[in-house]
Amino acid sequence: EVQLQASGGGLVQAGGSLRLSCAASGLSIDYYGIGWFCCGPGKEREGVAWISTNDGRRDYANSVEGRFTISSDLAKNTVSLQMNSLSPEDTDVYYCEGVRSYYPSLGPHGYDIWGQGTQVTVSS
Repeated sequence: EVQLQASGGGLVQAGGSLRLSCAASGLSIDYYGIGWFCCGPGKEREGVAWISTNDGRRDYANSVEGRFTISSDLAKNTVSLQMNSLSPEDTDVYYCEGVRSYYPSLGPHGYDIWGQGTQVTVSS
């Protein structure tokens, strides 16, 4: 079964950090576009960060630029999201999506593999 599983969420105080991991199973993430998204109950899906695993291109939503860093580890078949300087506004369910492409466009559309999310809660 092809699957992306997000993990690493938790409860952290404002100003703290978390590192999320997106583990792929049933596929190899080389030549993939992987994106992190957030979407809690009643909220609209919002893109956070994107990476092309083939060439390392990456992009971020304005709201997280300079605070979050997306990276890939092909040996571990995972994509990580380092989240620093967290604020209560970052509280949400985060999940990853993927699409196989030699040159994926970086952005919130075009993904066809989804997975379970992980809850991030930032207390004030």
